[in-house]
Amino acid sequence: MTQRQKQVPQTNEVPAAASQSVALGMAGLKNVLDALHSDSLGPNFARALALIEACTGRLIIVGVGKSGHIGAKLASTFASTGTPSFFVHPTEASHGDLGMISRDDTVLMISMSGETRELQDILAYCKRFSLPLIALTGNADSLVAMAADAVLLLPEAREACPHNLAPTTSTLMQLALGDALAVSLVERRGFSEVNFREFHPGGSLGAGLIPLRELMLTDERLPLIAANRSIMLGLELLTEKSVGIIGVADDAGDLIGVITDGDIRRYLGKSAYSTMQEVLWDTPVTKIMSTEAITISPNKMAVEALAILQKNSISALFVLEGRKPVGVITLLTLLQAGVG
Repeated sequence: MTQRQKQVPQTNEVPAAASQSVALGMAGLKNVLDALHSDSLGPNFARALALIEACTGRLIIVGVGKSGHIGAKLASTFASTGTPSFFVHPTEASHGDLGMISRDDTVLMISMSGETRELQDILAYCKRFSLPLIALTGNADSLVAMAADAVLLLPEAREACPHNLAPTTSTLMQLALGDALAVSLVERRGFSEVNFREFHPGGSLGAGLIPLRELMLTDERLPLIAANRSIMLGLELLTEKSVGIIGVADDAGDLIGVITDGDIRRYLGKSAYSTMQEVLWDTPVTKIMSTEAITISPNKMAVEALAILQKNSISALFVLEGRKPVGVITLLTLLQAGVG
């Protein structure tokens, strides 16, 4: 060990300062939740929702410093959940980017003090063109709050910083309240999983929202056998399709049962003293099939199929429309598609 290297203490104890910071942060979050149910914030929260919902343009979010970072994140959240939105940096706005804000837009201005100098040009622009303005601030008497059509007033709370200086608890409250707005709009607009996937086509999140119709194995890849066929033919089909499961269908084409690799193994183990003819050729697949098959609708999402497979510790399940098998989905197929 060199002189510059220091021994890192091995301990599972959380430093007191860190514990205090966590406690302050959680207290700040609780303040937001309490404030949402209070007489002061409740009506203004509803007013802010109404302004955003009525907006025919986009939600423009502005903020400086840490509030700006929160604003950029919130703009992304709103945009991905059905509310067209983007972040405009106040300094850049003063040098030409005000042209990005149209007459149909609504502005959400984030500032704890409500007196941030860089916001004044956008504030004047909103007043000049009568743009709806929502203030997310901690100062009810500030310039921003006085000019706003709806004021989301954050409760007073100590920052998690030991010097009560670095924006920590306050930014957590800004983020929580902004996310609450976005989620409320999702509910009010009936924004569905299908809509969500349209904005999230990439990554495991997008893959998980793919409808099963787009992933399931169909047609010649569908492992189905008639109810009157022998176990030998069922074994051959199980081997040929290689999905770990076959479906047993009646004369109407309805699924009446399934057979897995495990069912075959268990049956052969119990039939060791019978002849090959009796065991494989003279016995129909209905003898060993399970009649309580776990199935899913083709209208479900891939992530829902994955949850069912994992919950029941199985590797495949049939996709049914009514009682008719239209596909089969496997754990391998889901993993290859990036689900999970």
